[in-house]
Amino acid sequence: MAANNSVVGGDSPKYKFNYRVVVVQVLVSVFLFINFLLIRTFIVKDFYTTTRYILFAVTLLSDSIFLILTDILLILSYIKITMQVWVCVITYLFLSLCTFMTPVTLTAMTLERYVAVCMPLRHGELCSSRRALHCVLIIHSLSFVPCVVVLSTFFASASNNFYFQGRICTVETMIFYKWQRHLRSSIGQLYFLIMCIAIVFCYVKIMKVAKAASTEDKMSTWKGLRTVILHAVQLSLCLIQLWCPFIEAAVLQINLTLYINVRFFNYITFILAPRCISPLVYGLRDEMFFHALKYYALCGLYKKPSSNVP
Repeated sequence: MAANNSVVGGDSPKYKFNYRVVVVQVLVSVFLFINFLLIRTFIVKDFYTTTRYILFAVTLLSDSIFLILTDILLILSYIKITMQVWVCVITYLFLSLCTFMTPVTLTAMTLERYVAVCMPLRHGELCSSRRALHCVLIIHSLSFVPCVVVLSTFFASASNNFYFQGRICTVETMIFYKWQRHLRSSIGQLYFLIMCIAIVFCYVKIMKVAKAASTEDKMSTWKGLRTVILHAVQLSLCLIQLWCPFIEAAVLQINLTLYINVRFFNYITFILAPRCISPLVYGLRDEMFFHALKYYALCGLYKKPSSNVP
């Protein structure tokens, strides 16, 4: 995909209409609107004192940044505008951080539900707002590790002149050797394995508690179990994203048109779709958050009876 940053002879470049780009713009705009509305609700209402809402806000912010950056890169790729490699490195840093931050945070949210259901007497101690901030720092640190590894191998392999070359910004730009691709893949699979083990562990433990719970506690326990299942679905979609480059590389060897279609499907299914499940889990299913969200979405016209929404 050659770059074309200038207009030759004063003529305006013409780009063939691509319905895929339009579809992505519509979906990204809708998801960003919902996310920003949820973030505003989180800030205005006192949800920042509860651990699960703090972690929820982290996923919203991470997903919003991720959607904005991937959409910009998609548009730049479509109109064939390149950027210097050093700018691409900075962009990749944020993209990689957000890519891993969402599944790591989802795992932390699942563990919080496990503590709430299986260790209710210690939930207030283990999931205080202060510990939540420590958890956010740990999440950022764990999410930063894959980026550090990939960029370290890139810095060791790239020449000084390479940073000032114009390229279409993709992660492949920073991979020179097969062992770098294998290393990146191994890190993704390691994270996939650890997070899957955590999800299965929490599901099994909560299932045991749900079966043994009394009639009064069954409703809240099963609600926590359904939340874990939704987290598992979202986490699975996020982690399958790590396998997409290998699938796309294999399809590219077969047919270019099929490759484009598969890549579009992967972007919608495994990149955009997981980012819309978090609002479903907490923005709609959580009663307290839902009423606050409805209040601010309708500019204060909605009031729940005996609600203390400001």
